[in-house]
Amino acid sequence: MFNAVAHEAIKQLNRLVALGYANVADLSDEEFRALARPLINELNTEEFDDLGTNILLVPTRELVSPESLIARTAIGRNAGFTTMSPRDIASFIPQDGCEPPEGPFYIVIDPHTGTKYTNREPDVARKLIDSDNKLPLTLEEGISIATQHPHWLTDKNGFNLPGSRSTDGRVPSVWVSQNSPRLGAVWPNSRHTWLGNAFCESRLGSPLSLSVPVL
Repeated sequence: MFNAVAHEAIKQLNRLVALGYANVADLSDEEFRALARPLINELNTEEFDDLGTNILLVPTRELVSPESLIARTAIGRNAGFTTMSPRDIASFIPQDGCEPPEGPFYIVIDPHTGTKYTNREPDVARKLIDSDNKLPLTLEEGISIATQHPHWLTDKNGFNLPGSRSTDGRVPSVWVSQNSPRLGAVWPNSRHTWLGNAFCESRLGSPLSLSVPVL
């Protein structure tokens, strides 16, 4: 018997397997699932009974590279896409304070598409997110939203991911284009009325260690 948060993590893991993430990692489905099992087992304790189900199960780059993942998202039958090259996508790395926990998988707690920071430059939004004691989301976490909750892109908003940045300063973004999820990028001083700036409350790795904003 699993608690609510462990059950949600298993549901998301099943979706990743169904979308071929094990193939991306060059593993069998069972090998891929086994890597998430310690984290899920740790979540299935009384300590996390009240955590809720608004989480993301995120595979790290050491398990799957992000370049091919946007194509595994979809809105209805419309597969996600990008016009960026694999090398360009790989150049977006987590910024200070947004590094993922070590290990193949981790949990993002209470992710948001950043509606309250819509039409804000990513640099400005990052300061507001910090002042609100939240954590900006990274490229991998944004793809995880598009993978697990594609309806957020239509029901809420597209979003910048100010927790990641390319070597030239650009910030990754995910929005709806041609009725499909699209991965792109914006400059840190640019505004877009349809883009929020995504954030979360915290991150959990295994062995379970909490990554929270530094006050």
